[in-house]
Amino acid sequence: MSDGHLSGFGGRGGFGRRPALVVIDMTLGFTDPGSPLACDLEGCVENVRRLLESAREAGIPVFFTTIAYSEGDRTTARTFIEKVPALLALRAGSRWAGIDPRLEPKPAEPVLNKLFASGFFGTGLSSALTAAGVDTLIVAGASTSGCVRATVVDALQYGFRPVIPRDAVGDRNPEAHAANLYDMDAKYGDVVPTEECLLYLNRLRLPRSV
Repeated sequence: MSDGHLSGFGGRGGFGRRPALVVIDMTLGFTDPGSPLACDLEGCVENVRRLLESAREAGIPVFFTTIAYSEGDRTTARTFIEKVPALLALRAGSRWAGIDPRLEPKPAEPVLNKLFASGFFGTGLSSALTAAGVDTLIVAGASTSGCVRATVVDALQYGFRPVIPRDAVGDRNPEAHAANLYDMDAKYGDVVPTEECLLYLNRLRLPRSV
């Protein structure tokens, strides 16, 4: 997506040697059309499913995030909730806070609960990635202009190479989706087709035992 960037922007970080995949907020609160926070994510869900399949076959770390609030959490996140009152639908333990069953995490794949936008803020994601020796973070999920972007910016700031598969992220606003993909590609990470991520992951697949 670097074509059209101003001179000096849009360089390529590239894929490193030790990737991880983080799936941001692909919960029913965002994927179910009946939710007050719903995005148009049908195509995104399928591409995230494909990424999960390839990541698991390659044996790389996989993480999920959800956003959910207990009564006490509502005090901690008061300013965020005041700005986005629809977040009150995401009660801890509610259906909306659960990962979409089409993308169900495996038992060994952590589901990190967050109270704010970034998958790093207030979670153990950075420590887990560092402990695993990760240098590249593939960021998929929703929403492009919100939690995906916040996670991508923090990934860069923590020293990871962010890669954003453009058709495995989604937003409720098409213009915001396009603008934020452009901006992330110019400044924070590499925006690439999902197919490019799949080819990369396929090259990393562990040899099958015979």
